[in-house]
Amino acid sequence: MSHDPLHPQPIPSTSSDGAPGSSEAFGNPGTKPAFNTNGSADLSHVSQWVFDLDDTLYPASSNIMTQVEHRMTQYVAKMLDVPEEVATGIRNDYYRAYGTTLNGLMANHVVDTAEFLDYVHDIDASTIDPTPNLANLITALPGRRIVYTNGSFKHAENILEQLGLTEAFDEIFDVEASGFTPKPHREGFEKFVDHFEIPASETVMFEDSTQNLKTAASLGFTTVWVHDEEEALVRKLAESGEHIHFAADCLATFLSQAKTSTSK
Repeated sequence: MSHDPLHPQPIPSTSSDGAPGSSEAFGNPGTKPAFNTNGSADLSHVSQWVFDLDDTLYPASSNIMTQVEHRMTQYVAKMLDVPEEVATGIRNDYYRAYGTTLNGLMANHVVDTAEFLDYVHDIDASTIDPTPNLANLITALPGRRIVYTNGSFKHAENILEQLGLTEAFDEIFDVEASGFTPKPHREGFEKFVDHFEIPASETVMFEDSTQNLKTAASLGFTTVWVHDEEEALVRKLAESGEHIHFAADCLATFLSQAKTSTSK
């Protein structure tokens, strides 16, 4: 992933459906929660299940975000009447200064946010394979299941439909609902928490971005980093702070092994 869009922290991850995978616990001593002896995550305290969308519910190798970022470059080029290579530089500048391309456009130009979101998310979702096993696992989770995305509501609907996960989730919280304050900004997270009246101590968040998980952890969420990194890098990143409570290279495997309030 390149360093932008509506998805500021581009740390790649995968969450393949049913493929061999592992789940690991890292962090400093005393970090909660801890794995039990058989290697599964104890999430029996969780009633709120929050999932990032892009590169978390499907593999980053699907290249959905590559499509989105290319269309953002096209939009900026057309809007500002500049070549695409210049538009790429502008996007990078806006990312560094404002966190996302859209926030940069909003700060410096008059932009139709709905038009922007519709344009950049007009992508081919057929590169993602449906995930019936993951759908069953998420549907079985006890409590409320929410998608929290820096993308648009329509984009979330499109991706969830392609994955076969539409019925697995109760709610979608998109970038517009956050007041265009994307993750990892705390203000956006606070709007999310207030909107759903979420009890932080009963909430787990699944994310491919460690920066987003840092904010989530600071609010009291349990965090799961969904990744496709080499084990040594995963351990190094996870041990760098207490904001990563669990790491999983396969979301389906992690969920199948996790202990929940309804586990036997």
